[in-house]
Amino acid sequence: MAQLWGGRFTKQTDKSAYDFQASISFDKRLYQQDIEGSMAHAKMLAKQGILSDEEARQILTGLEGILKDVQNGTLEITSEYEDIHSFVEAVLTQRIGNAGKKLHTGRSRNDQVALDMKLYTRQEITQINGILKELLEVLLSIMEDNLDTYMPGFTHLQKAQPITLTHHMGAYFEMFKRDRQRLDDIYKRMNYCPLGSGALAGTTYPLDRDYTAELLGFYGPTLNSLDSVSDRDYLIELLAALAVIMMHLSRFSEEISIWNSNEYNFVEIDDAYSTGSSIMPQKKNPDIAELVRGKTGRVYGALMALLTTMKALPLAYDKDIQEDKEVTFDAIENVKGSVIMFTGMLSTMKFNKDIMESSAMKGFTNATDAADYLVNHGVAFRDAHGIIGRLVLYCQEKGKAIDELSLNELKAISPVFEQDVYEAVSLEACVNRRITTGAPGADAMKEVIKGYREYLRQ
Repeated sequence: MAQLWGGRFTKQTDKSAYDFQASISFDKRLYQQDIEGSMAHAKMLAKQGILSDEEARQILTGLEGILKDVQNGTLEITSEYEDIHSFVEAVLTQRIGNAGKKLHTGRSRNDQVALDMKLYTRQEITQINGILKELLEVLLSIMEDNLDTYMPGFTHLQKAQPITLTHHMGAYFEMFKRDRQRLDDIYKRMNYCPLGSGALAGTTYPLDRDYTAELLGFYGPTLNSLDSVSDRDYLIELLAALAVIMMHLSRFSEEISIWNSNEYNFVEIDDAYSTGSSIMPQKKNPDIAELVRGKTGRVYGALMALLTTMKALPLAYDKDIQEDKEVTFDAIENVKGSVIMFTGMLSTMKFNKDIMESSAMKGFTNATDAADYLVNHGVAFRDAHGIIGRLVLYCQEKGKAIDELSLNELKAISPVFEQDVYEAVSLEACVNRRITTGAPGADAMKEVIKGYREYLRQ
């Protein structure tokens, strides 16, 4: 058992107790961040005269070698070590001798692990932001191609008013754009360097924390050493943001599952992103959408787990905080995988445009526009509402859409109707008269698309 402590102890830790509290099985993925942080720390120690130039050179060369050997597989991170920090320091000392023992001067594992998690989180935020941008590119491409693809818009899962596929996809563009903004906000707030905070109360060595922060790409050092080693707010914020991303993906997945059903048949999922049944040969199942929907609960669980872990911890560092890693790692991997798979599914999905348009026509989605027609011809809105209600009942009895009725049938319900009603209640007119910002009309949507395209160029 390779440990960074032990002088005060007179006997070995029980093997089962050691295994229970060891973190090497999961924090080994932080090896690159731990080495990068150690290299910055060594450079700062040399700058401050705490290490000689030769000692710093040996340490940096040794750390570079360890990083290279782990990456190419010639050096294995094993359970012999308690955590990633003890692995790096032990291997470094084995390779370069006494100079390796001086690397830990002026720091603690508490500020070291806080640094590693921030470096890791910062990197993952950037990656997730990037794959969300790829999803937005797919959404925008669909929007650009479907300005005249009419479909029903829904409330309460009932057909409400006609919109376009462009408009529908734009709603999700807005959601994922907000997700990226949340990630940007978290990055800005968490990008301060905890290294140099020590165990909780700083150090007596003359560290240059601003220099360390600069080397590692932080805006500056954290300003309270107690908070620096015990802060996991940024992880809670990240998990909350990831939960919202998954909620958006889950809503989208639910709609795709509905649209994929025989009853709707709005979409056809590509064979590469669906599966069949082991017994029913006709089945084509939306497994990717369903798995994304299912994994949402797993990411929610990670957020609740960390909130619960942190809720009663006294300052400063407590071993409980070690529980931040596994849930965070798992949530990040599930979100990245879900976004990537969903993007692939969406980019290859076929939209059955004729069926979507027919569904809008047969669902009385133009009823509101028929009422507006009457209002524009002098009928009070409340009276118009009642007239159209009777008209819909008549259509249901006859199995017809509003615009399939003859003018005589329309006039039998209200003499106000004239020939121009057919143009007024056409899907194209119903949609394209809605030209206010954010509405589904083609002119309004073209302006939105232009703004989205500019946003993605940034």
